[in-house]
Amino acid sequence: MEYSNLFVCLMGICTVFIGLICIIILITIMSGIMGRADRKKEKAVSPAAAPAAAVPAPAAAGTVTPQMAAAVSAVIAEEMGTDVSGLRIVSFKKINS
Repeated sequence: MEYSNLFVCLMGICTVFIGLICIIILITIMSGIMGRADRKKEKAVSPAAAPAAAVPAPAAAGTVTPQMAAAVSAVIAEEMGTDVSGLRIVSFKKINS
C-alpha cells in the first residue's frame, strides 16, 4: 500500500503534538507529586529549628538601612565613573512618581 505525502506529513505532525501533550501531562503530574513531597518536608521541620537571625528584620517605612545606602552609593559611583569613597551622600529624598 502506497501512502500519499500529505498523509505521511499529517501523521508526523499529529504524532509530534500527541507526544508533546503527553510530556506536558507527565510534567504536570510530577510537579504535583514533588509539590506534595515538599509540603510534607516543610511540615516535618519545626519552625524552631530555623535560625531566627538569618532573616533581617524589615525596616520601618521611610527609613534608610545601611545596605540601602551602600547600594545607592555604588550605583551612583558606577554611573559617575568614580570610586565610592569619593562620594558624600548628604540625604535621601523619596520622589513620588
